Amino acid sequence: MPRAPRPRPAKRGAGVSPLRRLLVTLTSAAVTFSLVLALAGLWTLWMFQGPGPTAQGETTTVILRRGAGLPEIASSLEGAGVISSAPIFLAAAQATGAARSLKAGEYEFSSRQSMARVLDDIRAGRVVRHFVTIPEGVTSEMVVEILAANPLLSGVAPSPPEGALLPETYQIERGEDRAAVLQRMMDAHDEVLALLWSKRQPGLPISSPQEAVILASVVEKETALGAERPQVASVFVNRLRRGMRLESDPTIIYGMTKGRPLGRGIRQSELNRQTPYNTYQIDGLPPTPICNPGRAALAAVLDPPETDYLFFVADGSGGHAFAATYDEHRRNVERWRRIERARASASEAAAPPVDAPLSTEP
Repeated sequence: MPRAPRPRPAKRGAGVSPLRRLLVTLTSAAVTFSLVLALAGLWTLWMFQGPGPTAQGETTTVILRRGAGLPEIASSLEGAGVISSAPIFLAAAQATGAARSLKAGEYEFSSRQSMARVLDDIRAGRVVRHFVTIPEGVTSEMVVEILAANPLLSGVAPSPPEGALLPETYQIERGEDRAAVLQRMMDAHDEVLALLWSKRQPGLPISSPQEAVILASVVEKETALGAERPQVASVFVNRLRRGMRLESDPTIIYGMTKGRPLGRGIRQSELNRQTPYNTYQIDGLPPTPICNPGRAALAAVLDPPETDYLFFVADGSGGHAFAATYDEHRRNVERWRRIERARASASEAAAPPVDAPLSTEP
């Protein structure tokens, strides 16, 4: 007799509703997307916090100009090989809020430095620091020459009035305009002078801040020892009070060379030469400062110690011997002359004979 046909097995998924199949498909896609997103996030985090590109040297220098936007900064860093992805840097800066506080300037980034540290350096403004030092007692013309010789600066700086600058060490930026640096020096001078003038000793024979600068410039050129400035200032203040001439050698030199070193001693004829600056020949102060005095010299003339000194002369040790009377001063001068003669004799004794060879080598 014929066999009954076997029932066919049900197809897989038979009886599963279309809605359930859709949910399964969406769940699978969501898991896959989440996995991809997680991997992308890990890769982005690694790119941000992991080692950066290798520099050609130990460091890479990048200058971020003032006013540069975030896209320009990110592009500059990527172009210099500091970071490997400008879009990631841009996104990280926006996500962390650093985009609002990135600072312009010159930066040095070490080889393999992470993007996170690069962003932190720019946010904190850890720029390369350059400095220019203006020594006390230089003329304004010399200051302009110092700035002109600095290769980091740009532009041309005009020569300011004598005594209008404050000698100090100033921080500068690569590409900064020389005139702007000079203006900062003038502003610093005005600020210090205004403060010291407001606290000046009463009864000084100085009628204006400019006269204080003039006298301070003479004090500055008379001694290289900071500890002596108050005593030198007291000598000149005492002389002005008594109507005596200042009789300062540096004023003679300034009248002849505008502050350039003379390279020799002053001759008697130059002591008698009439110039507006020769305080052996004129009464009172010179018409302008003879250099740019520093903070200490300005403070010395505006608050000098009470002394009865009227004279001083070199003492052979790099300093000066001070005296209240002319007789005492003459003894100090004679002592200095003996030192000069002894040094000259020692120098002559150490010198080779005129006809002797300067070298024993063939």
